[in-house]
Amino acid sequence: MGELYFKRGLKMGLFSKFKELRAMIREVENSVYGEKQDYSEIYERNLQLERDIEERTRELSLANKRMLSLQHIWDMMNSSKPLQNVLETVVNSFQGELGYLHSNIISKSKDDDGDYMYILAQSRDITIQQVNNIVKTPMQLRRLPYIEGGIFEESLSSKKIIQTKDFKSVFQSLIPEWTEEMHKKVMSTVSSKSLIVIPLYTMNKPFGWFCVFSSREELSDVETDFLSIYAQQIEMAITIADLFEALKEQAVTDSLTGLYNRRYFEELLQKEVVRAKRQNQPFSIIGLDLDFLKQINDKFGHSFGDLAIKTVADVLKRNARSIDTAARMGGEEFNVILPGIDSKGAMAAAERIRKTLEEQRLDTIGRITASVGVATFFEHSDNIDELLELTDQAMYLSKRNGRNRVTMATPISETSWQQIAVNTFVDILSKHNIPIDENLSKELQKKLQESSNENSPKDALFSVADVLTSSYNPLHSQGAIKSKVQIAVSLAKRFDLTTHEIDNLRIAMLLYDIGNLMLPPEILQKTTPLTMEERDRIKSHPIIAAREILKPITYIQDVIPIIEHHHENWDGSGYPNKIKKEDIPMTSQIVLIVDSYFALIEPRPYRARLTPESAIEIIQQDAGIKWNKTLVDEFVNLIKHDFS
Repeated sequence: MGELYFKRGLKMGLFSKFKELRAMIREVENSVYGEKQDYSEIYERNLQLERDIEERTRELSLANKRMLSLQHIWDMMNSSKPLQNVLETVVNSFQGELGYLHSNIISKSKDDDGDYMYILAQSRDITIQQVNNIVKTPMQLRRLPYIEGGIFEESLSSKKIIQTKDFKSVFQSLIPEWTEEMHKKVMSTVSSKSLIVIPLYTMNKPFGWFCVFSSREELSDVETDFLSIYAQQIEMAITIADLFEALKEQAVTDSLTGLYNRRYFEELLQKEVVRAKRQNQPFSIIGLDLDFLKQINDKFGHSFGDLAIKTVADVLKRNARSIDTAARMGGEEFNVILPGIDSKGAMAAAERIRKTLEEQRLDTIGRITASVGVATFFEHSDNIDELLELTDQAMYLSKRNGRNRVTMATPISETSWQQIAVNTFVDILSKHNIPIDENLSKELQKKLQESSNENSPKDALFSVADVLTSSYNPLHSQGAIKSKVQIAVSLAKRFDLTTHEIDNLRIAMLLYDIGNLMLPPEILQKTTPLTMEERDRIKSHPIIAAREILKPITYIQDVIPIIEHHHENWDGSGYPNKIKKEDIPMTSQIVLIVDSYFALIEPRPYRARLTPESAIEIIQQDAGIKWNKTLVDEFVNLIKHDFS
């Protein structure tokens, strides 16, 4: 019995222990489970914290970029850069630093046709490239319609930022020829989700808009606040720039007409060349010369001459686009730069100006007219000095052909050597670069101008060259210039010179001794031996011709080296640079041998003329010294067989 109780007690003790053990296990399990829950909660909290930190970091980074962008505007405003540069930097930095796809600044303006808009600055990106490629005429060169009730008018009148996702309506309002196909092409290549239009005001007057193409569909309050602040900085930049421009304008404008002066025009032209090359777009120059200003001054007085000049300026202002620049170059001459306009468009613009001016009726004076020339960068020349010369040539051709007309420039490569020579002589004579009688100068200019209307002005050229030569060499034989050119050309052909080289040689033969006009007649016509000093003066005439008289004429730059070196000897004993052999241009060698031959067969103050035979003999003696022996042989053969 006792054993039975013992066993029962043992069982109960074991059961109790088992219960205790189970309770302990349950307690451990509960503890582990609780800790697992805690760890899970901690893990989730950490994940959320990491996400919050990442989001705050992005926000801080964006805020920092926004602050840097605002600082950028402040730095630009404190620099000396012009407004256009400031605004271009603003839109490009805005797009790059803040992740917007495209941004631009649009200005509102007004002309005789009403209100319109134009893009003042735009970021360089794929969005605008795609639009420009499709619409052909770049957006920055367009006159954009200002639509009453449109998004731009609404934003400006309400002074509120407006966001739209309806790109199609916006493009259609700005580009009349916009089609569904165009829209699909553009939108398939860009990822813009919305357009944000921010109004701009300067000095409480409406200026335009800051436009942003965004990849985000919604505009948050924080972003709206930032864009407002950003726009305010742009407004301040424009205001400050306008104040500086007002001061600067006083130094770069013509006081009589209010147009820009020559200095500003030349500075702007250099910038326009850079822009044209960067964007691979042409620009044109219109040159205008008021007809008969001297007669107006002489007949009615200078006050009426000023009235005529101011009338031209007013016509230019009324007929210019906002991006065109008109300037008074001096006297009665004006120039206009037409950015992005080819020769066809420039001719139309020039004709519109000419016609508008012709229709003016002034008190006392009556009708006034102008002679106009047009030249286009890339099309006529990619050298700005040449382009200006071509514009002047076209303008002067309008004058020679009867005035009150527009003439298109001819590219250098297409201009005949005769016309280049005519223009060169006219340029020299009209600018009084040589000391000759004023009446004689006018007579020669008239002769040349009349010859331009003929198919071949060669006879007039030879005649003028003979007259000029006779002015410093009274013993010069009339008609000799024509013979010199003929012999020189025939000789050049024997050495297979190119057509271009031969044309340059023709012009050089007309001009090579023009430097003698600057020397004292008493030296050139001296009958006794020259002193060393006098010899040195005479030796300077190639340099005078090349560097003082001809160098300013940009379209004959290829001719100048021929003239400068036409007294260099084959053995290096010549002047002015003592170059020798093949270093001397063949064309210069030809000028020298032809000139020397005619100097021998013509009389001089200190000797009688020589016979052709004697002249040839002297030339042969100097073969290998003054001239290449091969050149001498060809020359002698030519004279004996073709010109004897």
